[in-house]
Amino acid sequence: MIDDEAEALTNLAMSVEARLPQVCQLLLDEIGRAKLHSRNRIAPDVVTMHARVAFLDEASGSSRTVQLVYPREADIAEDRVSILTLVGAGLIGMRAGQSIMWPDRGGRERLLTIADVTRSEEVR
Repeated sequence: MIDDEAEALTNLAMSVEARLPQVCQLLLDEIGRAKLHSRNRIAPDVVTMHARVAFLDEASGSSRTVQLVYPREADIAEDRVSILTLVGAGLIGMRAGQSIMWPDRGGRERLLTIADVTRSEEVR
């Protein structure tokens, strides 16, 4: 995970703890597990903020490509998914080829497999 994103995401998670406790905890857990790197040293296939991520939901067989964004930039019609959603919190820090068990909104566990990551070099 990019070091300066980790701090911003920690602050963001803590700001929604009362309103979105599950997302807050899942995001903090992911940040806690992450290895931190400077922006110029992070591998290109690691999901960071503003990356486009293609993933497969192994249970349904459906694939999806989204851009991981901050809440103010989210727009589901444009496939921009907020980091403060369950799937958004699950994608951060993953690499192409990795899979993760992640809860959906209905409380069921889903196996998500990252197919491809395209990172934006634009710093926001």
